[in-house]
Amino acid sequence: MNTESCCARLRLSPLLALLLAALLSAHLPQALAQAGGKSHSGKSQPSAKSQLKEKPYALIFGTIYGPDDRAVYGVKIKIRRANEKKAKWELYSDHHGEFAQRVPAGEADYIVWADVKTAKGSLPPEVKVHVINDERQDIGLHLTE
Repeated sequence: MNTESCCARLRLSPLLALLLAALLSAHLPQALAQAGGKSHSGKSQPSAKSQLKEKPYALIFGTIYGPDDRAVYGVKIKIRRANEKKAKWELYSDHHGEFAQRVPAGEADYIVWADVKTAKGSLPPEVKVHVINDERQDIGLHLTE
């Protein structure tokens, strides 16, 4: 037996196993759904969609702008409900200066601010956001030097 063909089989074997796993993962859920979603015991199973039902949410989407009115990357953003004192969510702006945070659906007011150093006595830039239900609110935060 040639050693090259033996090595080629060994290299091909993991590739075939990976291909087989990919095919099974792609077609197995469809085959189960066509079979009526019944398990081995014959009892009906809940569908994947009903198991993964998400709660409704609102989205606060914003952009951070610097003093030169260009988007700023890596700014720490904090979000809290208007009636609370501590931030409930912390995130950072991306390379486009944008950020997005899911908040619970329903009527509520939120305060969004940039956690940046400011001059003594001045407050960091903040925006009040009013959410009514499961909606998207777009905001912009403008930083000063």
